[in-house]
Amino acid sequence: MGRLLRSVYVWLFRVLRAVLRPLGFLRWLERRGTRRALWLRSLFAIYDADDLMHLDMAWWTFDALDAVERFLAGRDGARVFEYGSGASTLWLSRRAGKVVSVEHDADWMRIVEAKIAGAGNVRLSGVPSAGDGHIASAKSGFGGQYFDAYVRAIDAEDGEFDLIVIDGRAREACLEAAIPRLAPGGIILVDDTKRARYRAAIEASGLAFRRFDGLAVSLPVADSTTLLARDKAVLDAL
Repeated sequence: MGRLLRSVYVWLFRVLRAVLRPLGFLRWLERRGTRRALWLRSLFAIYDADDLMHLDMAWWTFDALDAVERFLAGRDGARVFEYGSGASTLWLSRRAGKVVSVEHDADWMRIVEAKIAGAGNVRLSGVPSAGDGHIASAKSGFGGQYFDAYVRAIDAEDGEFDLIVIDGRAREACLEAAIPRLAPGGIILVDDTKRARYRAAIEASGLAFRRFDGLAVSLPVADSTTLLARDKAVLDAL
């Protein structure tokens, strides 16, 4: 979405939410519990961390969300590393043994900290961009910012991770840094993989991968989330 279109879209659904919530429509969608109903309900939660956390959703495609939930259900006490915090941080904390999350945006980090205050198995760290370095973000609006420390934050952690989530800045570099820290049988999640630069990095990674395209939480159009693993059988089982 363009910036103006996105602002109008968010405004429209906030207005609709204010109208429909007192009528019980949102609760009705939640009780229905079907994929379509939950997707429609999630549209009213766009850019609203409280509402997404209430719905117990991460902002990925629904098929990827289901696959990761199945993976964590079979991985007792799973260790998770997450690039980019948000509603997914709380969602992961409810399903994993430990979650380490890094966030580049100090203002957003303070919001997320307040939301996960009761989650004792989460450690959220702020790693801001720098004015010089080697790893830039290709996202518009981040010119002149470098994310070397952010990407390398995983190197400061001990051990391997069962799940590594890449949903923040400089995702191609984060994927490269994540691969050596992936536990046997573990998976990496990269979100928004409709973007050509992410697909190219995934294809060059040397890992098996499986794209989950389709309905996405809080988005009116189809999106793509990709899971990667060293062993294709791990992905086939999901």
